[in-house]
Amino acid sequence: MKQLLIVALTILISACSSPDINDYTSTSPDLKLEQFFNGKLTAHGVVLDRSGALTRRFSVDLLGTWQEDKGKLEEWFVYDDGEKQTRTWYLENLGDGNYKGTANDVVGTAMGTAKGSALYWRYQLVISYQGEPLEVTLDDWMFLINEKRLINRTEIIKFGIKVGEVILTIEKE
Repeated sequence: MKQLLIVALTILISACSSPDINDYTSTSPDLKLEQFFNGKLTAHGVVLDRSGALTRRFSVDLLGTWQEDKGKLEEWFVYDDGEKQTRTWYLENLGDGNYKGTANDVVGTAMGTAKGSALYWRYQLVISYQGEPLEVTLDDWMFLINEKRLINRTEIIKFGIKVGEVILTIEKE
């Protein structure tokens, strides 16, 4: 009985573990933000609540420009309810697959690492919830499919609990 409990706990703990960016080191093609997020892009996505139910759909026009290791990524969101939002990221390639980024609604600096075809970063973002500002944590993963397509999956976390998720595809024009 004790062995069964240990096996069950091991399975439970491993099921709750997060992927590690190093798991993607040997995947390809290599994701380099300064290459993919350069020029015009479009995105389409969904926002899901904590149970996985669809709450919103959106489209985004993006424009990325880079000068050596520093980039600017402008985003224009249009939601299915008519809401519009803009965000401008200021990005920097720190070398060795490490990036940092800031934006008007990001608290502090987002730090990320790219390995192979994936990029992971976790940061604080201020969103509007029921008309009030709310600070949440974003657990953000990007996966490069090919030179023109990327899938982005982001968990929205508050008080250590997943409260929602954003899934989007981004395509270079």
